[in-house]
Amino acid sequence: MRSQFKDEHPFEKRQAEAARITQRFKDRVPVICEKVENSDIPEIDKRKYLVPVDLSVGQFVYVIRKRIKLPSEKAIFIFVNDILPPTAALISTIYEEHKDEDGFLYVLYSGENTFGEKIPIDLSSIDFTKEYIPENI
Repeated sequence: MRSQFKDEHPFEKRQAEAARITQRFKDRVPVICEKVENSDIPEIDKRKYLVPVDLSVGQFVYVIRKRIKLPSEKAIFIFVNDILPPTAALISTIYEEHKDEDGFLYVLYSGENTFGEKIPIDLSSIDFTKEYIPENI
């Protein structure tokens, strides 16, 4: 998926800005956060973030949720290079593994799991008071 930020800013400018940021702020990573096109979720008010290296993906999702004023009952998914990163992973780890060649980490968010299949689940027949142990272990 194409980034609007990349479309609006030439590579050299993005690369220079990311280098300046990482040199000046050793404890932060430069992140571009954009909504997945055609998603039914609100647009975020700003795209550029300096995210603390010790922030988890789950905490960053919370920041996004607050900025778009998304109610807690609504789902939000974030994607980095078309994958759902683990919520417990640190942003610094995701940055090192998935940063773009320009030096920014590109995060997309959506109200639906756009890169996976939607599977309706009927939870009415599940007894949540019992421990479930898979048979194939």
